[in-house]
Amino acid sequence: MSTWREGSEIQRLNAAAGLHPVPVGTELRDVLGIARQLSEWTGGKFDVTFAALSGLWKFDYQDQDNTIPDRNDVLRRLPFINYRDLEVDERVGTAFLRRQGMRANLGGIGKGYTVDRASDILRRRGFHDFMIQFGGDMYVAGHRGDRPWRLGIRDPRGPVDRSFAALDLSDSTFSTSGDYERFFIKNGRRYHHILDPDTGEPAGGCRSVTIVTDRAVMADGLSTGVFILGPEAGMALIERLPGIEGVIVSSKNEVLVSSGLKGRLIAIAPPTDAP
Repeated sequence: MSTWREGSEIQRLNAAAGLHPVPVGTELRDVLGIARQLSEWTGGKFDVTFAALSGLWKFDYQDQDNTIPDRNDVLRRLPFINYRDLEVDERVGTAFLRRQGMRANLGGIGKGYTVDRASDILRRRGFHDFMIQFGGDMYVAGHRGDRPWRLGIRDPRGPVDRSFAALDLSDSTFSTSGDYERFFIKNGRRYHHILDPDTGEPAGGCRSVTIVTDRAVMADGLSTGVFILGPEAGMALIERLPGIEGVIVSSKNEVLVSSGLKGRLIAIAPPTDAP
């Protein structure tokens, strides 16, 4: 699933865009199927084909240069973002990007899938109480000693070790997407790595989104999709989906809490109000 590893399945899929389907394994087909479901739920705001914009925005540590791409360059690539043009054929075990110029990237969902697989491995080995963390994606099983695990939600504008709220969880996953990990500020505006596939620009409605559910792959993808949807539409989606809860910090520093977490969310301090 790595776009950095030469010869990976996702690299081969991208290289064959518009040319021919490529054989891919069960894991990649699973992730692409879940990604399509998330795309449908979010009206296309979560879309793994956003990678058509690769190379224009540079937020990765090794090549970040605080450059805002030319708007015309962005507009030329937007037509190549469309999750419906990514086909998965389970019968023959292939995937296909229909048009040359398309690219897929699983940065918004792959870590969650990995956490789920790691959890499966630990459970098969007989472990009952454990925590897995992979970036902003976490899974907690059982208990920490005689109580549930307590997980903090980072203050989007505070120091790296400051939480504004916490949750006690067991056998649950917890994923946060935020505008504070990979970003730069230019002319007073924050530019970050969570791009709206409709505009090709960083999404502007949220500072962070935390999703709580029982599958890390769903939490990972939904935290990204809800972030791009924005606070109102994003929380409405959370409330519609069974077994999904969430906490959103909007760009206005408002905290929205889903109905299933009210009374469970432990407030520590209001989020820092800063640009």
